[in-house]
Amino acid sequence: QVQLVESGGGLVQAGASLRLSCTASGLTFSTSAMGWFRQAPGKEREFVGGITWNSGSTRYGDSVKGRFIISRDNVKSTVYLQMDSLKAEDTAVYYCAADKERRRSTASMRFGTYDYWGQGTQVTVSS
Repeated sequence: QVQLVESGGGLVQAGASLRLSCTASGLTFSTSAMGWFRQAPGKEREFVGGITWNSGSTRYGDSVKGRFIISRDNVKSTVYLQMDSLKAEDTAVYYCAADKERRRSTASMRFGTYDYWGQGTQVTVSS
């Protein structure tokens, strides 16, 4: 059974930083592309960042480029999202996702590509 468990969310002021973590079990993490998405109330789920199995390629949503960094540790089966210069509009539930396709050359921006999802962690940024 595949499990993705996110942590690190919380309430911060605008301009602060947070680091989210997502630890996977039950899948071959080292060959899976990983993604982070977010969903704010009343809005569609939005791509935040993605990383290939070997960290060879990363990509980001336009709204977070230059502020967020995705990384991974295949030994720990964990993917991270470092979020700097947070804004009120970053407030959302953040989800990590795993793509079971092995060794995909790029991380997809489409949520339909991902096969497994975590339960989400709330990030609230006060202005």
